[in-house]
Amino acid sequence: MGGKIAGGKAPDGNAGRATSERIPEEVARDVKLVILDVDGVLTDAGVYIGTDGVGEVVELKRFDIQDGLGIHLLRAAGIEVALVSGRVSRATEARARELGLEECHQEAGARKLPVVREIMGRMELDWPQVAMLGDDLPDLPVLRKVGLPVAVGNAVREVRQVATWTTRREGGRGAVREFARVLLETRGEWDDLVEAYCAARSDD
Repeated sequence: MGGKIAGGKAPDGNAGRATSERIPEEVARDVKLVILDVDGVLTDAGVYIGTDGVGEVVELKRFDIQDGLGIHLLRAAGIEVALVSGRVSRATEARARELGLEECHQEAGARKLPVVREIMGRMELDWPQVAMLGDDLPDLPVLRKVGLPVAVGNAVREVRQVATWTTRREGGRGAVREFARVLLETRGEWDDLVEAYCAARSDD
């Protein structure tokens, strides 16, 4: 488990920035808030659009169920999680409700930086206490400021170049779960959180 190593190629054929195999421990311990892009991070970036029986537009997205548990464990560790998307979608709202996330922000103009600043202000956090997972150009203004910028495995070159760490998994294919595990393992919290999760679902 770990990030892309030196010499790897980005999916577009351009070399990405070399990143370490592990998230630096001193950085991991500072994280109090994780910002997640949606399309291309929590989903595979596919959008399925059709109509129902009365002609109303229906939009569907594919979310990875393992990412949901990763988000649950991040929150169990006391880390806040916020979805910040540059596309307004009922499917995103539905997934946020299912995950119990109150911080779900959809900015049609993809101006994510003011949204993140507002969240940080309410939570009284500074940039070194924030991580973000991104995949595409609209994520760059935030990724350039956070203490832990993370690229999913199939992120564009520009995102990979600013990332401290890159997942092996692609967006919508378990990248968020991979990040959650590595972050919590680095903090020394993963095993206890897993045991607590299992104990809550055991007859013992």
